[in-house]
Amino acid sequence: MELIEITPSEYDVDVALSYATPQNFTAASVYRQAICYLHPAAAEKLQDVVKSARAMGYKLRIYDAFRPSEAQWILWNHTPDPDFLADPRRGSPHSRGVAIDLTLLGADGMPLEMGTDFDAFTPLSHHGNIGIPEEAQRNRLILLGLMTLAGWDFYRNEWWHYQLFNSRDYPLVSDSQLPKPML
Repeated sequence: MELIEITPSEYDVDVALSYATPQNFTAASVYRQAICYLHPAAAEKLQDVVKSARAMGYKLRIYDAFRPSEAQWILWNHTPDPDFLADPRRGSPHSRGVAIDLTLLGADGMPLEMGTDFDAFTPLSHHGNIGIPEEAQRNRLILLGLMTLAGWDFYRNEWWHYQLFNSRDYPLVSDSQLPKPML
């Protein structure tokens, strides 16, 4: 399967892959190479979001996109929580190249307040949670609007996770199939 590398210069996004650093819920680097890939269909929809966000004075920061199947197993073995991680036996939309974890950056280049950090495995991360500050609720709604306008579906438990509607129609991809392996 052909995946497209998403670079800051070509897509006008900030790429900060959390799993390429120890600053994630596993406290270890999962990816050896910080390469951001998406399926061409997802990359096209990302371009639409970038344009709309730019028109509103925002920029996107990508925390994760394509995730090799082997990496999904690493995450699952660390925290087998089906409310926040896809069981690798079924496969994750991330491992198909059609999911993205992201946030919005303001004009100052800083992430907008979203009420929780990325990968906060708590009900406060759920879309529609009113236990977070109003500013964070508003920012989540802006992100949700931008993403759904461009044709992305959301995952109700994670304000940061979006995927293509027909994500299960795409095949799982392993690290060995990548032009530049991540693991």
